[in-house]
Amino acid sequence: MQRVAIVDPNESTRESLRTLLLGVDFVWLEAECARYEYFFEVIQASTPDLVIVTLDADKNKALQMIGQLSVEHPKLPILTISHDHQALLQSLQKGAKYFLTHPVGLEDMLAALRRALGESGGSDAPTAGGSASARQTGSSSMIAVLGSRGGVGTTTLAVNMAATLAADPTHQAALIDLDLTLGDADIALEVNGFENISIADLARNIERLDMNFLRRAMAKHEPTGLAILRHPLEIAEVGAIHEQHVERILNLLKISYTHLVLDLSKCLLPTDLMALRMADVIMLVAQLELSSLRNVVRLIHCMSGEEGLADKIRVVINRQGSDSVEEGISPKKAEEVIGKPIFWQVPNDTKAVIGARVAGHPLVKHAPKSRVQQSIYGLTQALYGKPVGAPGEQKGSKGGWGFFGKR
Repeated sequence: MQRVAIVDPNESTRESLRTLLLGVDFVWLEAECARYEYFFEVIQASTPDLVIVTLDADKNKALQMIGQLSVEHPKLPILTISHDHQALLQSLQKGAKYFLTHPVGLEDMLAALRRALGESGGSDAPTAGGSASARQTGSSSMIAVLGSRGGVGTTTLAVNMAATLAADPTHQAALIDLDLTLGDADIALEVNGFENISIADLARNIERLDMNFLRRAMAKHEPTGLAILRHPLEIAEVGAIHEQHVERILNLLKISYTHLVLDLSKCLLPTDLMALRMADVIMLVAQLELSSLRNVVRLIHCMSGEEGLADKIRVVINRQGSDSVEEGISPKKAEEVIGKPIFWQVPNDTKAVIGARVAGHPLVKHAPKSRVQQSIYGLTQALYGKPVGAPGEQKGSKGGWGFFGKR
């Protein structure tokens, strides 16, 4: 049972928060406080595993307290709640790591508590074995797309999954190019609003980053509404981007977007590892080739060394049926080699993929009825635990699971 302390000067919202927490079976409401200035004494007396701070009663006092709290107790996770997105952004800049927007429902609270307590090492917080719906109900979901080697179609899948998500009018989707040295996600789509801003500019201005600057940095693909954060424009800028920058930027993006797709490098840099830790699911892209499958085994072994990472992996076979498939390597044989079920198989459709790339459009706009786009649509549905559409949309599928679900 994990101990939680809350501070909220507003009696009615504090009562609502108390009632909400009483409905959670893996936390104990250790202490509550009605004054921001007294909260330090409460923490000293109760030593909680997590603190929850509502900001709306007095934003300035709350933010000042969060700043001091993060300095004096750097390992104590802070969850903030507010109606005001700008206040939530400021709380993250002060040291909070998690947030919820009012009104807060039970499932939103459950998802936030699981994430906060799980990432801080809380042993009683349900993690990967929890239900798919609980993992999805936070403010934003995050998919990290990692290739088993270069040339397996990682960026193609990341771009087209993100565009497929963005095409749904109920979604606000963003693609983040974390292949910092050689990324090319921005080339695959015709986008507007570059203003020569990239993730390097955000990293340089991380301490004074606000929503306006963040939005200016996001290039826009108008036909789908997909936002894109580009890789550094100059290779020399890559060394200035650290994992702490990635953590802060992704936390801020979660305020504005419901779905984030991260296109990673093949090097497992510290920035990639941070993205893998923060992601809800890791999509590991491979082909039915010995070199690719060998690297899948190596990557799974590597990620098994850090608690929680291997459980998030979903292996996706790309270009199934292509001429490059090596003789004797069937999907069943591949599963035996990697020791893990194949989550999905995307069929080879060279004509549609190359045509879309040359045109600068995603498949969802260029060839929406193509086999490959139908499969990508089914993949996104399966990743989010939704029923896959018509039979024609499942071609090449091995079946669907929700986030953190089991076969």
